[in-house]
Amino acid sequence: MNEYNRDSLYHIFAEIIKLHFARSHNLLEKLGIYPGQPPLLFALYCKDGQSQRELAEKLIISPATMTVMLKRMEKSELITRKQDDKDQRILRVYLTKKGRETCEKLKSTMKVLTEECFCNLTEDEKILLRRLLMQIRDNLIKANKRN
Repeated sequence: MNEYNRDSLYHIFAEIIKLHFARSHNLLEKLGIYPGQPPLLFALYCKDGQSQRELAEKLIISPATMTVMLKRMEKSELITRKQDDKDQRILRVYLTKKGRETCEKLKSTMKVLTEECFCNLTEDEKILLRRLLMQIRDNLIKANKRN
């Protein structure tokens, strides 16, 4: 199969990405957050007070993109930034009360999205799909490191 065929792996994968983005955008919009924000919210929910640099590295985004994202989230009162007590050059990021409440709602939203995506798969199929997707991810990580 060539990659332009509607039933090719490439086409199906691209279509899934678009459909997932559209559905998640719809669900996240109800919470007042943007699609790129959940990973940042969850990273802070797990470990509050990380530096902007740590977060950018963890989320694999540029420091400039992180700054823009944080400004938007600060304006929405989801996070606050404070200078590090020991090193004034470092800005630490913290969830606000509203940010924590949003994370709780986000957990429920992600459960809904997960159920919608995988509801017709058996547990064995989910395990296999997870393994295959991890392999694809690892392949792309290796390809990105080569360039």
